[in-house]
Amino acid sequence: MKHYILGTGIVAALALSACSPKPAAVPEEAAPGLPKIVSADGDFATNLQTALIEAKSGDTVRLPEGVFNLTTGLSLDVDGVTVLGAGQDKTILDFAGQTRAGEGLLVTSDDVTLMAFGIRDTKGDGIKSKGADRITYRDVTVDWSGEPDEGNGAYGVYPVESTDVLIENVTVRGASDAGIYVGQSHNIIVRGSLAEFNVAGIEIENSSNADVYGNIARDNAGGILVFDLPDLPVMGGHSTRIYNNQVVHNNTRNFAPAGNIVAGVPSGSGIIILANRNVHIFDNDLADNRTAHVLITAYPQPFTDENYNPLPRDIVVRNNRWSGGGNDPQGELAPVAQAMGGAFPAIVTDGVTRWPGAESQPVNIVIDEAPEVGFVSLGLGEYPINPEMMQPGMERPQGTPVEEPAVVKLPQDAE
Repeated sequence: MKHYILGTGIVAALALSACSPKPAAVPEEAAPGLPKIVSADGDFATNLQTALIEAKSGDTVRLPEGVFNLTTGLSLDVDGVTVLGAGQDKTILDFAGQTRAGEGLLVTSDDVTLMAFGIRDTKGDGIKSKGADRITYRDVTVDWSGEPDEGNGAYGVYPVESTDVLIENVTVRGASDAGIYVGQSHNIIVRGSLAEFNVAGIEIENSSNADVYGNIARDNAGGILVFDLPDLPVMGGHSTRIYNNQVVHNNTRNFAPAGNIVAGVPSGSGIIILANRNVHIFDNDLADNRTAHVLITAYPQPFTDENYNPLPRDIVVRNNRWSGGGNDPQGELAPVAQAMGGAFPAIVTDGVTRWPGAESQPVNIVIDEAPEVGFVSLGLGEYPINPEMMQPGMERPQGTPVEEPAVVKLPQDAE
């Protein structure tokens, strides 16, 4: 998405020794009834792509253990197929020699399960699924070698335009946009996953009914993002619950290519809500995010779509655990923090309630935290920023209670 946003981030200071998600058990070789493993003899890439093309609904395409070098991307367009490796750290599809800037794997079919393998060093996205309903990503790793680099692929796992998306026990490192991204989709669960050393760890964009819980978002530039952007086929993102996550030490430099939406996310951001509706943030551990723990902001750029609402609305922040952070704000709001004494409190809102040509509207932000959890509204009023009109205030808004979205249920989820 090609826009800049106004960034800020989140507070913290905590040395957590949180472990990566543990791989699930993979069926033993000798287990009866398992399909034949794709042969590693000869041209493995051709053998695997052929198996994906010839698969029938209900089939399992089994990948052998080992590291396999591929130079071209793979695709799957058959409904009801499972792609099963020997383990996310045992079956590695290595695309370091990829000759085109495409995905490692593109899925365009329904009822697909991707399980127990890893993808490394793709030129483009790691795994992309488009229009793939009831898709499951489970026990999958996507990473890029070396230090964070803007030349890395944009997204690690990237389902878009889908209904019923399950992402479970997935690990992504090094994405130059978002590690775990779900866009323009409905009914989403992201749980038990690890996103680290990405620009954005986990991002839910222009989507509805999402549960994001039990994840670790650490050492990204921004931990968890919930955005709604203009000029996309699906807009009006709403009803997301972010709970029971560890959002810590997201202080990696922002290495997104210039012009990307996440290029405006300041290093040190914990959770950012941008122009979305009915988002509930609760029971999370937020620590060591040097800009700010929670940032609630309007979309700051000009737009022409009359159906787009750029304001965050009905945002609830309650019963989280906070530690440190906010002591070294980065990005475009760093000068604002300096004017306020050099630091931000745990929760920061931009205070925008209108946009050019529109009347002021209520945003309804509910802060239900202990009194010692700091809050500030920057009092911007509208974009573009006019420093002379800025009226910062630390009094919490008197929001109206908002009913929490229902638990997300997916047909492919046994939990």
